[in-house]
Amino acid sequence: MTTAIRWKDETDAQWLEALIRDQWAGEPLIVHGTEYRLADCPTLIYGDREGAAVFALRSEPAELLLLHALRPGAGIGSALIAAVVSAAKERGHGRLLVTTTNDNLAALRFYQRRGFRMHGLRVGAVDDARVRKASIPLEGFNGIRLHDEIDLVLEI
Repeated sequence: MTTAIRWKDETDAQWLEALIRDQWAGEPLIVHGTEYRLADCPTLIYGDREGAAVFALRSEPAELLLLHALRPGAGIGSALIAAVVSAAKERGHGRLLVTTTNDNLAALRFYQRRGFRMHGLRVGAVDDARVRKASIPLEGFNGIRLHDEIDLVLEI
């Protein structure tokens, strides 16, 4: 049985707002110094709101801004990445960029196991973003202080 992945619609707005607020320190999303508003970004929804992928296709490379699976280890994230890759390819993109933070060891493992390669490090980028968005915590996953952004790229 294949679970459907679909584009977000107006019925997803409250769920997505709550997801961003509860899991990602609220809006705006700040990635490499750029602010993104959820309503302005293409978003794919997995199944019955079991996961979401928010991304940008404005320039090369395409950029995965947020990937969230409510049941880690169930294949939701992998399926959403495949759908984002498909959407990016259809629009002529050859690479997909994702940015994570220095504390997110699980994300670093997850993306590298799916073919992403280390591409860049922005030392202090999270500290800079915190000045603009005070809700970003000082401490992240694994008891690690949250300071830096790490870029990974997938050739598609």
